[in-house]
Amino acid sequence: MSDLSRVDTLLEMDARLSRELRLEPGKSPIWRYAAFFAHSGDSWFWMIGLGLVWLLADADWRNRAASLAVGVVIMAAVVMALKFTIRRRRPAGEWGQVYRAVDPHSFPSGHAARAALLAALALGLGPAWFGALLVIWAPLVCLARILTGMHYLSDVLAGILLGLLTAWLVLEMQNVWQALLPFLFTT
Repeated sequence: MSDLSRVDTLLEMDARLSRELRLEPGKSPIWRYAAFFAHSGDSWFWMIGLGLVWLLADADWRNRAASLAVGVVIMAAVVMALKFTIRRRRPAGEWGQVYRAVDPHSFPSGHAARAALLAALALGLGPAWFGALLVIWAPLVCLARILTGMHYLSDVLAGILLGLLTAWLVLEMQNVWQALLPFLFTT
């Protein structure tokens, strides 16, 4: 079996498993929850929320919000570069037309990457309750992206790995971000 046929076989298995996990819009009692969690990982939602925390909270939360925002921006750049290099089409479907029109590529899942990134950063930055909350939320976002038919399983798994690696990078380079972007951080 050639390497190309092995890859084709894996992609076929990925597509089949993703189809089996997918819900039909409005036909399952959990559809509404899946749609909610699928949207809850949107970058605009997080950037607005982090901006409000940065403007209104104390210095500790302001620094957390700045670190999370730095991570979200880095993650967006990496995901978009990969998506427009790889150019894997999203699974066919009607739900999520805004996503499909603005970003027709699915690999890796930006929502899964962002969810994993935010959960890992929350664990690293604290407090513990915040990390625990996002660790519960992140897998729900990831699963919802498959259940709503926006991504294949492999898109989500790659996104999770990318998000975790980026979170590690952001945490390891905290001093660098603070030096490069002093206007974002309170010392």
